Amino acid sequence: MTIAVAAAGISSFALLYAPQPVLPQLAEQYHLDPGGASLAVSVATGALAIAVLPIAALSEVVGRRPVIIASVVSAVVFGFLLPLAPSYPALLVLRALQGVAIAGFPGVAAAYLAERLGKAGLAAAVGAMIAGNTVGGMVGRLAAGFTAGPFGYHGALLVVAVMGLVCAVVTVLTLPPGEQGTFATTSADRRSSEGLREQGRAVLAGLGAAVRKPILLVQYAVALLAMGSFVALYNAAGFRLTGEPLDLSPAIASLVFLAYAMGSVSSATAGKLVGRFGRRRSLSGALLLTIAGAALTLPDSLPLVIVGFVVLTGAFFAAHAVANGWAAAEAPENARGQVGGLYTLSYYLGSSIGGAVGATVYGHAGWTWLIALTAAWLALAAAAVAVPTRLKGTFPASHAGKASFTASDAGKVPISSRR
Repeated sequence: MTIAVAAAGISSFALLYAPQPVLPQLAEQYHLDPGGASLAVSVATGALAIAVLPIAALSEVVGRRPVIIASVVSAVVFGFLLPLAPSYPALLVLRALQGVAIAGFPGVAAAYLAERLGKAGLAAAVGAMIAGNTVGGMVGRLAAGFTAGPFGYHGALLVVAVMGLVCAVVTVLTLPPGEQGTFATTSADRRSSEGLREQGRAVLAGLGAAVRKPILLVQYAVALLAMGSFVALYNAAGFRLTGEPLDLSPAIASLVFLAYAMGSVSSATAGKLVGRFGRRRSLSGALLLTIAGAALTLPDSLPLVIVGFVVLTGAFFAAHAVANGWAAAEAPENARGQVGGLYTLSYYLGSSIGGAVGATVYGHAGWTWLIALTAAWLALAAAAVAVPTRLKGTFPASHAGKASFTASDAGKVPISSRR
């Protein structure tokens, strides 16, 4: 099960972000500015954000495993179709469909693991899923970046599709059957109109509970603003590194994605930070450190740019882990899936909107203004974290204090993760 979910994470996130390192080549091929080229990433993450809640609801009826299998297989199919796209609009349509396909994994995987394992072994399995997500995002970007030079962006996307296929085969062969879903007890129940109405009422009730707690709204806002800032910086990174004055080759520029390794380390240690400093301080500190890392990339010095990306990447993933675990701990029992879906929706909506807006700002105003924009978004997120603790009588003291954070907290909601 652990191997299957890790393989699905590698496949899904390698395919999702494969175009990011070849955005400069797409811009040159189709005569686009950075904002237009960044749509190759944004339309997929936007479609994922829109699709994740309906697909999560579908999994309640048909079961988690069929959704995960359909997700990884269809995402690979679209991956092989991308290099054949006859035009940029056609490529964007395929990317949107691929985003919908990928949505089945991050929106369902954690719920599948919780149903299969309960609390025993859940932390290790969720850890493997996060590792797969991170490795997939990093390796997919590196593979595309290194092969774009000799094979062009068509060949780069094909290489990532082959990687995705291998991992998808592993998932199909090794993923054990799961529960049929919270409401899917029998075929007769699924066909019953009364059963469907009850399912709909339960889903809507869960959604209502997921948006009534202000502390959860804060975590959704953090996911939206922090992920928007993060993807905006990485969407523009290829243009910054391959352009003047740094003037790196696409292969060397793609090495910036090795900074994701720092993200794996920081997200894994986020629980220790929360145990020592509390959720609020840990999350605020991580967001402010992300701003500091972004600021380090301002000078036209390659060593400083590299250090800046390492710092901002590690800090972002620490913030993401804390916010995601906080949302998990605060989720009402009847709304854990909905809270996870809304967090994932906010996360990828931020990726889509923030990535496109940030690349457009970079194309028209340059790197300095992009840093100013993303710093403002991150500062707003940090301010939102501080607000609930000042609303007397609204939250128990433990919400602002050193509430415990464990891997099982993170496992209660889909970890979008999200890479």
